Amino acid sequence: MAAGFEYAFPAIRGIQANREFYVSMCPLRLLPKLFLFNEDEMIPELRAQRQLNKARLPEMARYVLENPSNYVFSAITASVDADVTFETFGTDAETRRIGVLHIPMSARFVLNDGQHRRAAIELAMRENPSIGDESIAVVFFLDQGLARCQQMFADLNRYAIRPARSLGVLYDHRDDRALLAKMVVARAPVFRDVVEMERTTLAPRSRRLFTLSAIYSATGALLAHLDLEQGEERAQIAASYWDAIGAQIPQWGMVQAGKLSAGEVREDYLHSHGVVLQAFGRVGNVLLQTQPKNWMKTLAGLGSIDWRRGNSALWEGRALINGRVSKAQQSVILTTSAIKNHLGLDLTPEELSAENTLQRGELDNG
Repeated sequence: MAAGFEYAFPAIRGIQANREFYVSMCPLRLLPKLFLFNEDEMIPELRAQRQLNKARLPEMARYVLENPSNYVFSAITASVDADVTFETFGTDAETRRIGVLHIPMSARFVLNDGQHRRAAIELAMRENPSIGDESIAVVFFLDQGLARCQQMFADLNRYAIRPARSLGVLYDHRDDRALLAKMVVARAPVFRDVVEMERTTLAPRSRRLFTLSAIYSATGALLAHLDLEQGEERAQIAASYWDAIGAQIPQWGMVQAGKLSAGEVREDYLHSHGVVLQAFGRVGNVLLQTQPKNWMKTLAGLGSIDWRRGNSALWEGRALINGRVSKAQQSVILTTSAIKNHLGLDLTPEELSAENTLQRGELDNG
């Protein structure tokens, strides 16, 4: 590339680990041109990034397109393999940090973090080119070879932990199901003071019986495919349903009254675990569709079910696998069919198939 042709980025200069780096803003339309990602065919040892997971891209692009006024993407990180120059705006300590980063057009850019964001933005721009005028923060490091780029990727992702699912539901204001779950927790007396709103797993000494993520999934199953108005009506029906469930499970009320600890109930009984809550939701969905007037009367049969974890004759192979509570979808289906059988409800073809598989397994083991 002939000398004199270069990119010029307004930037801020910083120091990390005794090395200079630069932070700038890059127009979205430039991302696909600057940051090429053609390492898919390389063996892992020769790549500086993970392989692009193309299955993630449509959902990420849809997020941008469906939220044009409030989508958020964090900065991407790139290494620059070129001799760059930084032209400062002044000579004093403050203005020496601000200036223009000049990068030759012959430079090679390697994405250390953000290749999925870059690819999703490119995909979104095909449908809405106007977002190309917006920008994203880019952190530029000076390239020091493949080993350094691979180490940067490892370091950038070393402490990256996805937030607990309950916390994601709590902070999500776009997902209607998340909003519904929070409304139900706020309105149903059965959930008062016994729902863990941040964590997805409960410590043995936790005072909570349920997690918000479990209520999110169970309430979604409860109201699936029901012809109901959004918001208020759905929340009211769901709150009424969960209160009706609680009326048949005395241990839940005893925890709220301080007569039993939540840890004891979770240890000795299955009815507060996510697999059973989701099964309750599936059973409730059938009742709301087939018995809209007297579903509460049918639920009275729940009170005679032996929910003890020690009742392995009923729960092993369903809610329990080798004595441990299972979260698998097959466990949800088999727990649902056990509750339905007890309440005299018909099983779906999926549930019948799961039952037959379970019974064949028990015969083979016998």
